[in-house]
Amino acid sequence: MALSASDLQTVYSLLVSSLSADESVRKPAESTLAQCESRHGFCSCLLEVISAKDLASQVDVRLMASVYFKNSITRYWRHRRDSTGIVNDEKSHLRKNSLQLAVLTSKIARIDYPKEWPELFPTLAQQLESADTLGSQRLFMVLFQILKELSSKRLSSDQRNFREIASHLFEYSWNLWKTDVQKILQDLSGLSQCLPSNSLVLQQDNLLLICERWLLCSKIIRQLIISGYPSDATSLEDVCTVKEVCPLILNAIQSFLPFYSSFQEGNDRLWEFVKQVCTKLMKILIRIQERHPYSFGDGHVLPLVLDLCLNKITSPEREIMSYERFLIQCMVMVKSILECKEYKAVLTGRVINETATKWEERKKSISSSVADILAKILPNERITLLCNVLIRRYVILTANDLEAWHQSPESFHHEQDMIQWTEKVRPCAEALYIVLFENYRQLLSPVIVSLLREAMDSCPAVEIEITPRMLLKDAAYTAAGHVYYELSGYFSLSDWFNGTLSVELSNSHPNMRIIHRKIALVLGQWVSEIKGDTRKMVSCALIRLLQDSDVAVRVCLPVSYLEFSGIMSLVMLSYWDCNISEEGFNELLPTCWGACFKLMEDVQEFDSKVQVLNLISVSMEHAGEKITPFAKHLAEFFQKIWEESTGESLLQIQLLAALRNFVYSLGYQSPICYDMLLPILQKGIDINNPDELNLLEDSVLLWEATLSHAPSLIPQLLDFFPYLLGIMERNFDHLQVAIIIIEDYIISAGSEFLNRHSSSLAKLLEGIVGTVNDKGLLSTLPIIDLLVQCFPMEAPPMIYGTLQVTWACPRLLILNTSYLAHLASEPSLGFVLQQAGLSIDQNVLLCLVDLWLDRIDSVTAVQRKTYALALAIILTLRLPEVMDKLDEILSVCTSVILGGSEEASEEDSSDTTSSSGPLSEGFEYNGIPSKELRKRQGVGPDQAAVVGEHSEGESPSVRALHGQEAFNAAINRIHPSALAQLQRALKMA
Repeated sequence: MALSASDLQTVYSLLVSSLSADESVRKPAESTLAQCESRHGFCSCLLEVISAKDLASQVDVRLMASVYFKNSITRYWRHRRDSTGIVNDEKSHLRKNSLQLAVLTSKIARIDYPKEWPELFPTLAQQLESADTLGSQRLFMVLFQILKELSSKRLSSDQRNFREIASHLFEYSWNLWKTDVQKILQDLSGLSQCLPSNSLVLQQDNLLLICERWLLCSKIIRQLIISGYPSDATSLEDVCTVKEVCPLILNAIQSFLPFYSSFQEGNDRLWEFVKQVCTKLMKILIRIQERHPYSFGDGHVLPLVLDLCLNKITSPEREIMSYERFLIQCMVMVKSILECKEYKAVLTGRVINETATKWEERKKSISSSVADILAKILPNERITLLCNVLIRRYVILTANDLEAWHQSPESFHHEQDMIQWTEKVRPCAEALYIVLFENYRQLLSPVIVSLLREAMDSCPAVEIEITPRMLLKDAAYTAAGHVYYELSGYFSLSDWFNGTLSVELSNSHPNMRIIHRKIALVLGQWVSEIKGDTRKMVSCALIRLLQDSDVAVRVCLPVSYLEFSGIMSLVMLSYWDCNISEEGFNELLPTCWGACFKLMEDVQEFDSKVQVLNLISVSMEHAGEKITPFAKHLAEFFQKIWEESTGESLLQIQLLAALRNFVYSLGYQSPICYDMLLPILQKGIDINNPDELNLLEDSVLLWEATLSHAPSLIPQLLDFFPYLLGIMERNFDHLQVAIIIIEDYIISAGSEFLNRHSSSLAKLLEGIVGTVNDKGLLSTLPIIDLLVQCFPMEAPPMIYGTLQVTWACPRLLILNTSYLAHLASEPSLGFVLQQAGLSIDQNVLLCLVDLWLDRIDSVTAVQRKTYALALAIILTLRLPEVMDKLDEILSVCTSVILGGSEEASEEDSSDTTSSSGPLSEGFEYNGIPSKELRKRQGVGPDQAAVVGEHSEGESPSVRALHGQEAFNAAINRIHPSALAQLQRALKMA
């Protein structure tokens, strides 16, 4: 029943109730609203709530209505088989009245434009002509959201439509942009010279509206240039708008920058606008350069942009130094240009195709011209200056950094070293420095070596005062650590460590934390260069750093997984190559782990705890069975962390991974940790556990590791098996691991396992075989084979139910004929078939043929096609008796081939892991299976053709196998009309 205007109050009351904190009120309201989503008129009621002027103050209710409106459009705007969707009359009403709602309009436009809503852009253009400043600002918001939504469509036809939109909208938007920017700059100039007054406040409000519209216009222009033209990196066609737009955007940035200091004090709103606009415009230039690098590389664009960015980085005005967001974007722009592959020299080989040759020559010509521009704008002196400025000004620690470090060492570490590099000046400067060095390594390598020696000479290893010299050394160590791969040819790390680093590490003064932290970085990065006897000393030094009094130093040791592996590799190599006694090596492990245990107690951040767990995990992996003497201490640590991490599922996931490595390392000694391990494992594999969604995957992997490394299965592990049944009944996401777990139980526990869990195992296998696709079925065959071999008398009753002879056996025959033949040769299976009421006087396969022929008319269309293909395959086996059934088999194949076109319209009720077997009869699939889905399942409508091709292709084989005389006799027994149908079917196939 449709909703009408009289239901508006009811919908409003439901929306209010859905926001209630009282669950008894909220849940019924949400349920009722969910039922209303598919009813006609629901979206119209929501639109009235959203646009009602008397509800302007009730933002939460209108937002909730917007959410339901957006979801309803996504779900019901298109007509679906399972839903009538939104009727056309209501769609017209919504399109007409939702133009002021940006996101909702964009969702409708994504579906309806241009076929159902061709008047969208003409209507917007008409409204823009008569709109005032506020109205045009809102319309530009709508326009931007529509363009953003349409630009994300990836079909070639949709991209052509967007290019057509861009060709019509660009000129109007660009002219408005140029007009507005002149007015904004003029008004800003006037406001910067006037004293505050009421009239100026009003003028400022009007100006800010224009500013908002202009920013939206800038975003629209960016969208039109980025998505309205194919990338010139692939088309090699100049995008003229890039050459027209970029210089004016650059001029606008230069015009706005002086106002940064003018409005810094006394006018926060305009100051925020100036900060925002300079950053946004630079981001637009960055995106254009990434999308259209060749057009951006024009001599009137690239040199101007790069020169401005370099000047702001190397020689900024005093007030710009505090404008970090803009400096970051300048660094990002320079980095993007330096690492742009289109600007690199093109190394073309031999190309035979003439068109390809011309294409490569053109790319080479463009790249060469851009390279010449870069060479002019970046001479060696400027490159060296940029490198020095990045290290000495931006990488170096400031007074604010030292204060933040003092207040919270752990937070300081994560803020500096683990955030996105584009969010802070120092990480961004380091990223630019690395790219700069990679491009000019021959020039800069001596510069970095000279800087490093200067820093070490000016700040001796024994100096403990925090001075500019110490901070410069810190920055120099950072620079050397990032480019170890090149500097290793200039000096020896062993000499550096023995001469300077080891002395600095031995100095335990609190101020040395600055240098210690960077030494940890250097050693982690240079780990491949640490050789010989130095390994032992470095290993001991790293472990001592784990015991440092400063948390930031201790946490920075395991900065990345590579460094975990590198650090512990040093410890292991020290043991293997340096002839350390086993007792000496064993002393390193508890010291390292003890420091990790202590660090785990001291840190608070999630990332810090994960780093410590990973360090312990990797150390166990490298140590292997040598961890056995320390297993008790490790088990106590893991138990404590598990209890303390209750409710922190992300941390518990990392802990489960560490426990898996713990079990791997212990091997067959793993039972010594069962007191700690099994309760954790039981909680993780329990599907009724509140954290099951997060912990189940890693818990199942831990379960498999525990079973595979158990010398024998204790009763508690045997009791866990029913949990696997519950996991598999929900879904088959863990099928491959579950199969390994079942194998472990069968091999390790044998008869005891079968006696206790035979019914559960039978039900589990029955569910797998009857529901999974062909790939899953094949992966299950080793389990069945293993059961038959280990338990020749007990297994067949279970196998009979598992194989579901009416469905799984034909699939097995198609997928693996030899395996089914092997299974059919088992005497125990014949006994089970006899108990099921089948005669076993003949070959088991012939019994199956009789069974399939008898039930062919009572199964689904998909199963009928599978039976037909299986019967066609049986004709090619060495079974002379099968010729007596040739007429019936060919009759089945004929009916499947001729009925294929009709059956193709039947709804397939399977998904990627399900079949339409008996176990899935209650499963409903509302969508139409795709061709790829049917292809993967092998049971699509084209299978009728496959049956026909197989039948026709195997006819000579059948004739040769069974003899011409027997074949002709069998053919003569077929009724003439049936034979004519067979011939017609084979022609169709």
